[in-house]
Amino acid sequence: MNGTDWVGVAGAGGFFLFMIVAVRQLAATWRARMLAAREEQYKQLTLKYAQLLEDSVEIQRRSMEELTQARLSIASMEKMMREIE
Repeated sequence: MNGTDWVGVAGAGGFFLFMIVAVRQLAATWRARMLAAREEQYKQLTLKYAQLLEDSVEIQRRSMEELTQARLSIASMEKMMREIE
């Protein structure tokens, strides 16, 4: 091998090394974007869960109020029926 052959080998080696680094950087960038997108999805899911939890608590509160009203009404009816007897 003479000097020009070594220059060609070094050039080809440098080109392949550059391509390897470029591909790895592109893959790392893609992976970082995917992780960021996944994190955003987790945040949205957390917000949705928090809203559902608030709705559930409100429904439970209303149910308890209605149950309390029903118990008071039944107790009142029982008292009235005892007085009639």
